[in-house]
Amino acid sequence: MDKKINNHELGELCLLAGKIMLESGAETYRVQDTMMRIASSFGIRSSNSYVTPTGIVFSLCGTEQTKLAQISKRSTDLYKVIIVNSISRKISSGEISAAEAYSTLRKIEKGNPKYPIYIKILAASIVSGFSIVVFNGEWNDFFPAFLAGGAGFLCVSYIHHLVDLKFFTEFFAALIVGLMSYFFKYIGFGENLPNIIVASIMPLVPGLLITNAVRDLMAGHLVSGLSKGAEASLTAFAIGAGVAVVFSLFN
Repeated sequence: MDKKINNHELGELCLLAGKIMLESGAETYRVQDTMMRIASSFGIRSSNSYVTPTGIVFSLCGTEQTKLAQISKRSTDLYKVIIVNSISRKISSGEISAAEAYSTLRKIEKGNPKYPIYIKILAASIVSGFSIVVFNGEWNDFFPAFLAGGAGFLCVSYIHHLVDLKFFTEFFAALIVGLMSYFFKYIGFGENLPNIIVASIMPLVPGLLITNAVRDLMAGHLVSGLSKGAEASLTAFAIGAGVAVVFSLFN
């Protein structure tokens, strides 16, 4: 592997890898570990990083190069996290040069290797439908939950492009889920309204955020853990508020 890389280029490489991971839903400790491992592969044994959900500060000790990256958007894309981890391991083992790694990371950042929207909606529908079974519901409620869950996820996908506020996106999605569930119950298509609603909102539940918040708190990353916990709580409140509006209107 070509070790000829200046500190500025190395800082940019480490920061780009961390930025992609943090935007894709990686844990704080994983982002820090990846950046420090990349720096270590090029002979920097004592790099420093400070990572929060909204920004990364990275410094190569012994130099004046301190980098800052602002994180303005966050999503869940574990495929990108896996790719960046793979690149980090290839750098450590000498299978890839710094220039190749940076070029690949740039393509990952600009590219969109996500699944098509119809695949996501289908997956959300399947999760919602089979959640009925998990909650010991009746198979008669499978298709109502299947349809309502898919509609809720579709709502999240498209409203997010119109309103760049996650709270309102989750609120309206939960509202749609509640209205559809009540409609199915009203026309006799479904039987157990609470089970249908709970199963249908499962794709909206911030499970990864909650997991990462607890993991960061346990690892001592208090700022990241608390901020992610607050974001997860706000999302859960938005979902609950959307469902509560439906119950307040029809009960």
